[in-house]
Amino acid sequence: MSGSDRGQSHVVGIALLVGVTVISIAAITASVGVLIDQQVASADAIRVADGMEAAFDPKGTSGVRRDRLPFADGTLRPVDRQLRLIDGTTVVRSIDTDALVFTSGDQRVTFAAGAIMRGSAGEAWLHAKPMITAPPNGSTLIVGAPVIGTPDTVSGSGTTVTIEQNVTHERSVIGNATDAVSIETTTPGPLSWYFSERGAAVERQDLDGDGVESIIVTFRGERQTYLIVHELNVEVI
Repeated sequence: MSGSDRGQSHVVGIALLVGVTVISIAAITASVGVLIDQQVASADAIRVADGMEAAFDPKGTSGVRRDRLPFADGTLRPVDRQLRLIDGTTVVRSIDTDALVFTSGDQRVTFAAGAIMRGSAGEAWLHAKPMITAPPNGSTLIVGAPVIGTPDTVSGSGTTVTIEQNVTHERSVIGNATDAVSIETTTPGPLSWYFSERGAAVERQDLDGDGVESIIVTFRGERQTYLIVHELNVEVI
């Protein structure tokens, strides 16, 4: 091989090395960017879940209340959801509780029926328990049903929203004509686990044909049922 050929080979080798290095740096940069985005979304989900838990405490709240909810990037929106009291195959009461859902990347936080869940279907877990009390060997069933209302959807980056509520309460004695409660949700796993651990029988069914299943929780024994509807009248500002 002549000196000229060796020189050309050397130049080509350097060019290939530089090209591989540039591609590697680009891949590393992209990976770091994805990791940072995931960490930001995860931090947002934690802040929002903690913020929802602090804000939505209707048992200890009446009248107007305002709480701040910061997040770096995401969307906060209401979705249609129902809670039902059931006796056998008969729906005794149906309440449009609705839910408030925060999404950021692949992170999701949902406030529904008093419970707060993090994660998507199949990978969700319970952050705060629902407002339903049924002692395993007791004779009462107390169902708290927080009703969200119709807040606006809010999206943004570097956003701090104000959750304004005007809370009222309505208490009803349903009597012993209830043996099950259904909660409509796209993340049934955490709630199913929660109630199963407390001795209730749990099944899933789409009760109104809208494509969203409800978990149907049946409690043992005859119980006196009390329903407390917490009208939150949420506004997101």
